[in-house]
Formats: sequence, structure tokens, C-alpha cells
Amino acid sequence: MDEVTEATLVRGKGLAGDVTTSRRRQVTVIEREVWDAMMKELGANVSPAGRRANLMVSGVTLAETRGKTLTIGGLRLSVGGELTPCERMDEYLPGLRAAMKPDWRGGVFAQVLDDGLITVGDAVELE
Repeated sequence: MDEVTEATLVRGKGLAGDVTTSRRRQVTVIEREVWDAMMKELGANVSPAGRRANLMVSGVTLAETRGKTLTIGGLRLSVGGELTPCERMDEYLPGLRAAMKPDWRGGVFAQVLDDGLITVGDAVELE
């Protein structure tokens, strides 16, 4: 995963240029606060890029948000459900998979409802 400061969302598709999307799982989203808490628990300081999520947000809680709308910079995402961490997480950091399992800590997957550009620092809210 490459870190970028802006990305283009494509309605019904996901991130422009991303080849790993599906109809239901167009984008994946994790929380900065949860990532930081897991790193503290595991005594680690690795990049969230290893989670392989498309977007990292801050200031919202993603647990139990299935069916809700996440807005980033005015663009809407429909939360489809919880991301379940796979065994690759432990290859990246031992213990990470177990740390992600409770309370939707692995993030969510969503469908893109609007076309447009999002940038680091855009306002994020949950409707």
C-alpha cells in the first residue's frame, strides 16, 4: 500500500486506480485512534499501511456502523460491514490479528456513493 495525500473516489467502484475492489468491498477504512491503541498494546510502532486498508480516518468510531453513511470531505460512503482481519496481519506484526478482532478494530468496508477527490485533513463524520 502506498501512502498518498489525496485520492479520487469513483461512485460504485472505489478508489481510482485500485485493482483490489469488489462490488461490496469498494473501499476499506480504519481508525487512527484504534491503530494507535493497538500499537501501544502490542508495544510496536509499525506503519498502518501494513493493514492494507484504503483509508484511515480520525475522530469517528467505526464499530457497529453497518448501514450508516460515512462522509469524508463531502463525499459519501455507505458502510457495508466489519472487516475481518486475516492471517497476513500476523505476518506483518505478530499478535495484530487478535488485537483487531474485538469491537470492529479491523475497520469497515464500504461502497462509494459519490465521485470526487478526498484529501488528508478533510472533515470526517458519521451520519
